[in-house]
Amino acid sequence: MSDQDATPNPSPAPPAPTGPPPKVTSRGRTAVPVASSNSDTTDIPEFEFFGVAGPRGIPPLTEFLDIFDVDMMRKPDESNKMHHHTMLYNSDHLIVRRGQEFQIKITFNRPYDSAQDKFAVEFVIGSSPQYSKGTYIPVFPTKERQSSWEGRITDKSDNVVTMGITPAANCIVGKYQMYIAVVTPFGIRRTKRDNSRNLYILFNPWVAEDAVFLDDEQEREECVMTEMGIIYHGAHDDVSERNWNYGQFNYGVLDACLYIMDRSEMPITNRGDPIKVTRKASAMLNSHDEDGVLVGNWSGDYTYGVAPTSWTGSTDILLSYASAKMPVCYAQCWVYAAVFNTFLRCLGIPSRVVTNYFSAHDNNGNLKTDIILDENGRIDRDRTKDSVWNYHCWNECYMTRPDLPTGFGGWQVVDATPQETSDGMYRCGPASVQAIKHGQICFPFDAAFVFAEVNSDVVFYSRRKEGTMEPVKVNRTHIGRMILTKAVGGMTRRDITDQYKFSEGSTEERTVLEKAEEYGCKREKSDPPLADVDVVLPTLEISVGDDFELSLEFINRSDQQRTIEAYISGSVVYYTGVTSSDFLFRTPTVKIDPNKTVKELVAVQSKNYMNHLVEQANLHFIVTGKVKETGQIVTVMKVITLHNPKLIVEVSSEGKVNEEMIVSVQFTNPFTFSLEGVYIRMEGPGIMLPKYKYYGMITGGSSLTWTEVFIPQRTGSTRLIATLDCPALRQVYGQASVTIKP
Repeated sequence: MSDQDATPNPSPAPPAPTGPPPKVTSRGRTAVPVASSNSDTTDIPEFEFFGVAGPRGIPPLTEFLDIFDVDMMRKPDESNKMHHHTMLYNSDHLIVRRGQEFQIKITFNRPYDSAQDKFAVEFVIGSSPQYSKGTYIPVFPTKERQSSWEGRITDKSDNVVTMGITPAANCIVGKYQMYIAVVTPFGIRRTKRDNSRNLYILFNPWVAEDAVFLDDEQEREECVMTEMGIIYHGAHDDVSERNWNYGQFNYGVLDACLYIMDRSEMPITNRGDPIKVTRKASAMLNSHDEDGVLVGNWSGDYTYGVAPTSWTGSTDILLSYASAKMPVCYAQCWVYAAVFNTFLRCLGIPSRVVTNYFSAHDNNGNLKTDIILDENGRIDRDRTKDSVWNYHCWNECYMTRPDLPTGFGGWQVVDATPQETSDGMYRCGPASVQAIKHGQICFPFDAAFVFAEVNSDVVFYSRRKEGTMEPVKVNRTHIGRMILTKAVGGMTRRDITDQYKFSEGSTEERTVLEKAEEYGCKREKSDPPLADVDVVLPTLEISVGDDFELSLEFINRSDQQRTIEAYISGSVVYYTGVTSSDFLFRTPTVKIDPNKTVKELVAVQSKNYMNHLVEQANLHFIVTGKVKETGQIVTVMKVITLHNPKLIVEVSSEGKVNEEMIVSVQFTNPFTFSLEGVYIRMEGPGIMLPKYKYYGMITGGSSLTWTEVFIPQRTGSTRLIATLDCPALRQVYGQASVTIKP
C-alpha cells in the first residue's frame, strides 16, 4: 500500500445548525434559581397533604381549627405603626421594622386550644422561598417551637388570638407575603393568597441589634423621619442653600425603592445587609449601570428632560422611574445625593446629604491637582487638565462595619454621582468616615477616592520651553475647605469638616498623610519658598446682571520694591470647575513699594459675562504673575457665585388638616430681555404633591402670579418650596413655612 493510499479520508463537515440558538439558563448551576426580585412570588398551596391525597381529595375539615379573618392592624393610629415609627408612610399595607415586635389578630372558627391546636404564621419573600435562606419563615405561637423570628400569643378573647411577631434584627428588608397555616390530621391548611396581608419590613435604627442602630433620638428623627432637607451649594465663603422634599413617605415611593433593587437583580438574600444594599444602590441611582434611576447632564442643554436645577423633590423622579421603567432626565450631584437620601431614609437607613467645598476629582490617585503655568506665570489652559469642583454633594449613611476593624463603623460615605468606576461600576462607598480621617484608605470601599476629594494638594508648576516642569507653589489647604450638612432638628447648617480631617498643619494631620502614603497615595514632597508678595481677592455678593469692580490687593512683605507682571483672567465655569468661556483678560504691571499695599481695580461689565452664563452662574477669577526681581510666582483663585432673583411664596393664614388653603408664587423678571420656556414647580411634604406650570415667555420687567389650592393631610410645621427654571435663568427658588393644626 502506498503512502497516499494510507492517508485517511477527511471526515465530512458537520451539518450547519438550523433554528434558534439554545436558550442559556442557570439550570445545572443550582437546583433553585437565585431569587432577585421582590415582586416575583410563588403560589403557596392552600393544602399540603402529609401523605398521598386520597381519591376524593381533601376530606371534610369542619371539626378542626379554621381561620375566619386576619387583621393586620395596619391603620396609622394603631400601635404597630406608632411603635415602629412608620405612621407617616402613605400605604395601604402594614409597614414595620425588623428586630421589634408587631401584632396581628387572627379570628378562628372557635376558641384556640393550645393543647391540641397547632398553627403557624408564615412569611414568604421572593420566588423559590427556602427556610435555609431566610426567604420562608414560619413563626409559632409557643415557646417550645421557635424559628429565627420569635412569636407569642399576647391576648386571647373568644375566637380571637392576638399574635406578637418579632422579625430577626438581620432579616431581609422588603415586601413579604403572609399566610396562616393550621395543622390538621391530614395535612396543613393555609389561608388563600391575599395581597392585603402583604407587609413591608424595614431596617430599624431604633433597635440595638440592627446594623443601622443609631443611639441618638434627635439624630434618628433628623436622619430617618425628616422629609424636608437643605442642600448647600455656592462657594465656601458665600454659601447658598436650597430646600428639597425627600418625600420618603409619599405613596408609591417605598415600592419604587424596592423596584430599584429588583432592577439591579440584587439577590433577595443580600437585602438585609446595609453594606451590600447601599453599595448596590450607589450604582443604581445613576443610569450608567443597568439603566439606573437618573441620567447625568452637565451640558447646559436639557431640552429632552427636566433641568437639574428645576427639581423640588425626589417623589416625581422615583415614581416616574418605577412606572416608566426608564432612567429619568436629568441630574447633577445634588440631585443624585437628594434622591439617594430618599432611598436610604425610606428603607430605614439613617442618612444625610453632605456638601464638600472645593472637592477634588482625583482620577489617578496621586492626591494632586496640577495647574500648569508658562515661564511668565500665565496659566497654560491647553496643558492644565485637572479641575476642582466648587462643591460636590454626596451622602453619609449610618451602620456598623463588621468587615472592618473596631472603630470604623458609624457614618459612611456613599456617592451615586458617576465620577469613576469602582469594581467595574460607577459607584462609590460605603467608605468609613473614620477611616478617611485617619488615612486608613486601604479599607473598602473607595476610601482612597473620598480621601483625595477632601485632602488633595493644588500644585502650580512652571513649565519651561524645553518641557521640564518645576513646582513653584503648593496650596495644601484649598481642597476640602469646608464640609457642611443640615443641623439636627433645625434649618441651619452644621460644619462637619473636623469629622473628615484633622486641623491643617497639625501633628495629627501629618501622621494621617504619612499613613495614606503607606497605602500608595503620592503627594508633592517639594516645598517651594513662598513669594514675599501676596495677592488678595475680595469676597463679593453680586446679583446676576450687575456690573461690579474687582479690587485686587497686592501686598509687598519685603523691604525692597517689587514689580509684578500680572495676568488677570475671568471665566464662566460650571460648578465642576470646567471652564465654559473666558470673558475677561488683563495684563497689568504692578509696582509696590517696600512693606506697602497697592490696589488694582478691574471693572467687570455684565454685558461681557451674561451671554456666557451657565446654570450655576459662577465666575472664576485667577490672578497669576511673576515677581520681576526674584522670579517667584504669585497666584490666587476666587469663585464668585452670582445671586439670582428670588421667588416669593405666600400661603394663606394657618391651616387645618383636610381644609383648603391657598398658595401663591410670584416672580418679577428683573432683566430687560424676555425669559422663554419657563417652568415653575412647587411641592411640600404632607401638604402638596409635586405640581408644575409652564409659561412660554415672561417679558422683561413683567411679573407673574401662580395661585394653587391645596389640602393639608397632616399636622405640624412644614414648608412649601418652589423653583423657577428656564434656559436663560437657573437656580431661582423660594419657600414659605406653614403650620398645620388638627
